[in-house]
Amino acid sequence: MQEIVQTLISGEATGTDIAALRLPESYRGVVVRKEDVALFEGMASADKDPRKSLRVEEVPVPELGPGEALVAVMASSVNYNTVWSSIFEPLPTFGFLERYGRTSALAARHDLPYHVLGSDLAGVVLRTGPGVNAWKPGDEVVAHCLSVELESADGHDDTMLDPAQRIWGFETNFGGLAEIALVKSNQLMPKPAHLTWEEAAAPGLVNSTAYRQLVSRNGAGMKQGDNVLIWGASGGLGSYATQLALAGGANPVCVVSSPRKAEICRGMGAEAVIDRSAEDYRFWSDEHTQNPREWKRFGARIRELTGGEDPDIVFEHPGRETFGASVYVTRKGGTIVTCASTSGFTHEFDNRYLWMNLKRIVGTHFANYREAWEANRLIAKGKIHPTLSKTYRLEDTGQAAYDVHRNLHQGKVGVLALAPEEGLGVRDHELRARHREAIDRFRAPGAEPAATP
Repeated sequence: MQEIVQTLISGEATGTDIAALRLPESYRGVVVRKEDVALFEGMASADKDPRKSLRVEEVPVPELGPGEALVAVMASSVNYNTVWSSIFEPLPTFGFLERYGRTSALAARHDLPYHVLGSDLAGVVLRTGPGVNAWKPGDEVVAHCLSVELESADGHDDTMLDPAQRIWGFETNFGGLAEIALVKSNQLMPKPAHLTWEEAAAPGLVNSTAYRQLVSRNGAGMKQGDNVLIWGASGGLGSYATQLALAGGANPVCVVSSPRKAEICRGMGAEAVIDRSAEDYRFWSDEHTQNPREWKRFGARIRELTGGEDPDIVFEHPGRETFGASVYVTRKGGTIVTCASTSGFTHEFDNRYLWMNLKRIVGTHFANYREAWEANRLIAKGKIHPTLSKTYRLEDTGQAAYDVHRNLHQGKVGVLALAPEEGLGVRDHELRARHREAIDRFRAPGAEPAATP
């Protein structure tokens, strides 16, 4: 493995050199183990600690199959599906692996007593399997997390509708929080040349998800001039939604939970910002009862910021805590577009405000291959920027997941895998210099720059 690292960071190796590297028999990966699924039994979700379930272990390098690639992972990042996996909610992921393993002899590789997690990566192709023509050893890549078979007609208009669609590193094994990852070759996309490894690894899942949810015709179909209410607007998902709204000529109304997060949203260019902690919105009177008066107070505050207009689109991902308010404040004929549900999967709302006002609820989930490619293209062109705030070592992934679970982070948190330090991997220094302020926006004040000049 050390030989691989030295070759990759030298900057002088050719594709032929990398193809000639010996693959190790094993690599380090961040795993949960089947034997631990009862670890948090009886505990409330908020009390479950990812640091107790996530382990860094040596695991065998998987067999490479047709249409697949082995990638040396330079950096990855933590998404909320890593948190769910680590606390075994809503179900332990081993059920996904078992069902996948039953589909074919090749898929049986994934059904193991450990699960290597992670749905993002930036790295270098080491090997490709039979039938792979678009990628070769030495290519610098990022990966989107859509794993799909496309044997059914259902997926050929929108790959997310394929009945065999899965999320890599969550519903499949050998994910990106590791030194080596196994992916389908059609998950690969070019690494944005002006970004470091850790920056390039940050946008994948959340940027693609936000793109489909907000911009795509499969989501809200945002247009110029739309008022877009964005929950958690400085978080891992919301920070990309905010940028996409601004880039598309919409007016984001950013909901955040601290003055620092409000400052970040204004730094991105948003003018309408609501600090919900300072204004103390309480959408639930108790565990079972919502408070419509708070919905009305919240709606009035939005109209103050928009010149009297209600949101055309509500970008929903907190779920249970906010969904009733989201349905209420959406304009007549508007759209609530939802994914994730980080505060709870059981949504409650007053249907009168939906049905009598012709509003729509649209569910979205990650992105199809084309949407992921378009989202990555915006990153590569410097139109949308990574929102990396902090980077951890692979050994500290448990702490990174803990921070995301407790909402102690902003933007995205990255994880170094084979990259020995931050700041490596930049190829286009001119483009980087033009966007340096935006690239560094989410880092804590006074933090050292992530990349070398």
